[in-house]
Amino acid sequence: MTRMTRRELLQSALVATAATSIGSVAAGSGNAPHVAVVGAGAFGGWTALGLLRRGARVTLLDAWGAGNSLSSSGGETRVIRSLYGADAIYVDWVRRSFELWRDAETEFDTRLYQRTGALWMFQGDAAYAKSSIPHVRAGGLVVDQIPVSTAMERFPQVAFDGVQHVYWEPEAGYLLARHACLEVTRALAGAGAEVRRARVAPGAIGADGMDPLDLGSGDRLHADAYVFACGPWLGSLFPDVIGERVRPTRQEIRYFGTPANDTRFGRDRMPVWVDFGERVHYGVPDGEGRGFKIADDTRGETVDPTSMDRVPRGEGLTRARSFLRRRFPALADAPLLEARVCQYENSPDGHFWIDRHPRAENAWIVGGGSGHGFKLAPALGEHVADAVLGRAEAEPFFRLDRLEDGSPGRSPRTQLQG
Repeated sequence: MTRMTRRELLQSALVATAATSIGSVAAGSGNAPHVAVVGAGAFGGWTALGLLRRGARVTLLDAWGAGNSLSSSGGETRVIRSLYGADAIYVDWVRRSFELWRDAETEFDTRLYQRTGALWMFQGDAAYAKSSIPHVRAGGLVVDQIPVSTAMERFPQVAFDGVQHVYWEPEAGYLLARHACLEVTRALAGAGAEVRRARVAPGAIGADGMDPLDLGSGDRLHADAYVFACGPWLGSLFPDVIGERVRPTRQEIRYFGTPANDTRFGRDRMPVWVDFGERVHYGVPDGEGRGFKIADDTRGETVDPTSMDRVPRGEGLTRARSFLRRRFPALADAPLLEARVCQYENSPDGHFWIDRHPRAENAWIVGGGSGHGFKLAPALGEHVADAVLGRAEAEPFFRLDRLEDGSPGRSPRTQLQG
């Protein structure tokens, strides 16, 4: 079966059952294309939702379930912000995602996004911010450079020693990550999608594309198309296509207690923040009963996301306290409330993978997005759904072969898992 024929089949099935809202999709419609999405994190969940809203029949599978602690989409919070350096497509997707996150809050009847603003601090060159500002403003979003003296007056709980440039982004904030993943899967199940816990292996690849998925114990799942949004597991699932080009790295985050009589570090008075120094640190204010969150964006060692040691290490705590003492001196001796070990999942250039499997036209690979991808997942899910169903071409910027075909080099970005 040729690629065009398979696309035509998907498109004709889509037209027969076209739908514009999640509530109008009839589960099990015989004419609807069936798409299996593997991975219930931010990318997989929002892709499944996009497919369902476009009339597809959807099965969402995950070995440990949505929002689980092993996944790159687990944990309590993720930063949402629009500064993205020189790559306009990300700013466009942030703008669209802001809209979709708000819509989701209404649809799911729950809070997912907390607007706090973002405080960007640069101890040296602020080229990252400067290159992003034209794209941010073209998208109707706001970011302003403010004098360091103004920032000191506005945020007296922050010590600005060594900071040369400050930017303020009022629309930024944080998202409730694990909660959002669970709400997406609830919405999917409520609208007729099948949501299953299953450890999935890709089907064999033959002349007609990928065969049904192997779910173990002889159980197999056949679909018209397959989307693999498996984060740090993509390399082991597709060693010949992805392999070591997705590198999971060990990352630690910590939550510190704030004084009971000092409200300056809560979400009403403290924004999310990013500090560009010798190392990049970022954090989230105390707002979900977990404490003041701080993380070091420096890439850790390469790990196996399933079997890696998830016990926090003492040297990380020492560095975190040293940073708190310098930048947030009132928290220098704050009690450690919690420490977590998670992972980044990066492509070599820091950009996403969104493309067909090179030898299976009915299979798609979507990944390379932790940590900066969570905020963009609603817009990314729309894009992937349109590509899988033949409504639009996948963005060439995210092709699998972009590092092999002479494409222009692109700079890795600060991921800021948040």
